[in-house]
Order: sequence, then structure tokens, then C-alpha cells
Amino acid sequence: MGYSSSFFTCFLLLAVVNGKPVVPALFIFGDSIGDNGNNNQLLTFVKANFPPYGRDFKNHTPTGRFCNGKLATDFIAEILGFTSYQPAYINLEDKGNNLLNGANFASAASAFYDVIPMLYNTIPLHRQLEYYKECQSKLVEIAGQSKASSIISSAIYMVIIGCSDFLNYYTNVLVHNGHTVDQFSDILLQSYSKYIQHLYALGARRIGVTNLAPTGCLPILITLFGSHSNGCVGRLNKDAIYYNKKLNYTSEKLQKLLPDLNLVVFDIYQPLYNLVTKPSENGFLEARRGCCGTGFIELSILCNEKSIGTCANASEYVFWDSVHLTEAANKLLADQMVAAGIFQLIS
Repeated sequence: MGYSSSFFTCFLLLAVVNGKPVVPALFIFGDSIGDNGNNNQLLTFVKANFPPYGRDFKNHTPTGRFCNGKLATDFIAEILGFTSYQPAYINLEDKGNNLLNGANFASAASAFYDVIPMLYNTIPLHRQLEYYKECQSKLVEIAGQSKASSIISSAIYMVIIGCSDFLNYYTNVLVHNGHTVDQFSDILLQSYSKYIQHLYALGARRIGVTNLAPTGCLPILITLFGSHSNGCVGRLNKDAIYYNKKLNYTSEKLQKLLPDLNLVVFDIYQPLYNLVTKPSENGFLEARRGCCGTGFIELSILCNEKSIGTCANASEYVFWDSVHLTEAANKLLADQMVAAGIFQLIS
């Protein structure tokens, strides 16, 4: 069923006017695209809890978000009517009432392919699921079984992952391991299918998953594989398109297999491709390199206070570092995701 953007906007505004979110809770799983600080206390170099990360966030404070400011998930939480962001679960000292609106379990360098988080000592998806089980128990303690069950079944679950898998597939021989793109895609989608079924078994009924971004347009991969061209690497984008077709097919099978499951694939490939290839039409000046440092390869600890050349105005850039979007680009992405899929999850 289709809805006009004006109808959807009115629906959300009504929810906000009524003083409560559209859904009771939002739970976020995945990699650095959604990580809002879960890696901060881990013994890993894949973290972003230092300047200049977070320089445009509230109080100009780095939180662990791989961005100069807000993530797409932060904007989505705001649009849904939440007055605070879902907390990074691992960093919570008091896992109490602050879980009633949901939690964030995402960890940078997590992946469907379990070898990747093992290499970087980050939180694999299966452990994110274990933390979620613990979170459910806390919700029962706080709210009682009936209310907790209502929160769990009515919440939105977002699984934002895949970029880390392919980024490492292209750059790490331990991940590539001789797999063709076809074989690697099948491995990832087997993991995806199991993960959705596990979430479903734990009571999740409204699940949104992002497809793969145009990885061939990431500054770091253009630098490494672009053959001195400033344009997107076509063969890498073809891999992403191929994977996304398989993801759609797998998701359709899951939808038929699991009764009452509302599973939506958010297309972030096309919006980001349009953003990178037509930046001026979207209000940006720079899409080839990130704001931090030279912008061609800096990422995580390479993007730091001493990075030479970091831009003054990140809102003119699509990318903050060589992989992750700026707050301005995240806002556009969030708007696209809301318009294209969120309503399907709450209708």
C-alpha cells in the first residue's frame, strides 16, 4: 500500500504532538554505520571517541559515533518522536529505565562474516543478540512481563550492516580467502537469514535492514582501486548491486517463512549513489574525499586532532572520513529511509 509523503508527515507530527513516539522502542544492531559508542571501552583501534569525531555533536563532544555529528539512526529516532537517543548498551552502567525506549548494540567492524569482528576485537552479531536477550530480561524486571512483551513486539528493529563485510573482503586476504563475490554473498546471506530468524524467535516483528551502499563510491576504495580516477569504482558497485538483489530475494523468503513478520529492506544504495554522483544537486560541494585529513584514506585513529587538512565546514562534504557520512549526509539518508520504509514497519 502506498502513502503520500504529506500523509506520512502528518502522521508523525500527530504522534509528536501527542507527546509520545510512534513506536515504544527502537533497537539498533550492526556495524559502524549505527555504532554510537559501544566500541569505546573495547581494546580495539576501531573506535571514534576522540576529536575531531563529534565536533558538531551536542557540546562538541565525541561519543563514539563515526561522524562529525548525528548518525542516520539519531535522525530516525527524532523523526519517530523519541526525545533522547537509544543508548549504547555496552557503555550503560545502569541498565534500568533508560532501556524503555530501546537500545543500541551496533559495533564498528562488526559483520555478518564472523572472522571480521574477531580480527578487530569488536562485538560480533551473535554477541549483540546475547546483549539484546539480557536487555529483554532487564525490561521484564523494570516494566513487568506484560508491558515488556508489548514493547518487544511493537518496537522497530534496525539491522544496519554489510559495508564492513565488503570493505574487508576487498582489503583483507584473511576475509577474501579465495571466495568469489557470489560465494561471499551467499555466506553473508546465510548469516543474515539466521540472524533475522533469531530476532524473530525473540519476539521481533518489525525489522528493517539496510541493503549494501555503493561501496565503489567510498573514498578509501576509490583511492585503493580507482586506478587514479576520481569516479566510483564500477566493478565494486556491480558487486553491491548483485548482493542487494540476493538480499531482496532472501528477505522475501523470510517474509513468507515467518508468520506476522514485517521485514523491510531499506534501499540506501540508490540515495547514496545519487548523492555521491550529483553532490551539487543535493547541496554538497565535495563527494570524492572525506572532511577529515586528506580525506582519501583516513579512518578511525587515522582521523584525529592532528590530521592535516581537515575541512572547516563538514556540511559541504558527503563524507566525514574515508568511509562514513557527515551529519548533513546522514540527515538526507535518514529522510530517504523514513519516506521509503519506516511507515511500512509501523502500519
